[in-house]
Amino acid sequence: MNTHQHDLSPFRHSHAFGDAGEAARGRALLAVTWVTLVTMAVELVAGWWTGSLALTADGWHMGTHAAALGGAALAMHWSRRVREHEGFAFGGWKIEVLTAYTSALLLAAVAVGLVIESIRSLARPEPIAFGEAMTVAALGLVVNLASVWLLSRAGGQHGHGHGHGHGHGHGHGHGHGHGHEATHAPAHHGHGHRDDHNFRAAYVHVLADAFTSLLAIAALAGGLWWGWRWLDPVVALVGALVIGQWSLGLLRSTSRALVDATADEPLRQAVRAAVESDGDAKLADLHVWQVGPQAHSVMISVVADRPLAAADYRARLHALHSVRHVTVEVHRCTGGAAEA
Repeated sequence: MNTHQHDLSPFRHSHAFGDAGEAARGRALLAVTWVTLVTMAVELVAGWWTGSLALTADGWHMGTHAAALGGAALAMHWSRRVREHEGFAFGGWKIEVLTAYTSALLLAAVAVGLVIESIRSLARPEPIAFGEAMTVAALGLVVNLASVWLLSRAGGQHGHGHGHGHGHGHGHGHGHGHGHEATHAPAHHGHGHRDDHNFRAAYVHVLADAFTSLLAIAALAGGLWWGWRWLDPVVALVGALVIGQWSLGLLRSTSRALVDATADEPLRQAVRAAVESDGDAKLADLHVWQVGPQAHSVMISVVADRPLAAADYRARLHALHSVRHVTVEVHRCTGGAAEA
């Protein structure tokens, strides 16, 4: 009876594909959520006290933003908690992506609503309390600029992400069986938060609101000083178009991540060039997809006349910092040059 126990610890690897800056981004999201909630409460109380419908309406508007920002913070927290759970193949990053996709849909709905309201206002102009509306817009602008500042500071903190790759090598040919080997790769490092879809969606959310507040102030000033009532709905239309563009960009990036779309072609070509650099190895199969902010998984099938160990092919990808999880399958070419 074989009593040998395999020590698997050197070959296990983490599926935590975050970076050191994610903690700061999480704290910033919570801070912005609390700022928005406090502003909502102040506006609702002030609206009730003064009887201002504009303040009351903006208070509930702030509530929708607090829900979106709080959802982003909760998604980041939940993602960190389940990242090592076996029920999630590559950690919980997709939770954040799904939240970002939902936020992008809400932004698109806001853009459509602005278009409808703008067209309605152009067709049937209604009286506007310019002074009161400008006060609300100015308050909203201050809060949103503060939120943009908090998020941009956190987003600007670049960190190093750490991960481990593994390779599986299978040698085939001449009627022999196949062996199995695993390699434990050193960590790779990634910078930035550009692919943190959840954080980016929250940032775009507050940026869009700051943008619309700024446009509203300009339009209301035109109406107050020169009587240009038509300026308010026209400016709202411009804001809707810009927000619509931002939401479409978010929808494109998050939907690709949700369906594990193939990574951008430059990264695929870099992987292929690195593995095939010896002139012998060729990639029969190549899969590259995103598994975290600035983190990609790679699965390759290598065919060579003189195949090397899986660890050797894995080592060729060390310079690609965003490649954090690698599976390598190695085959001997059955129709190539004679075996040396």
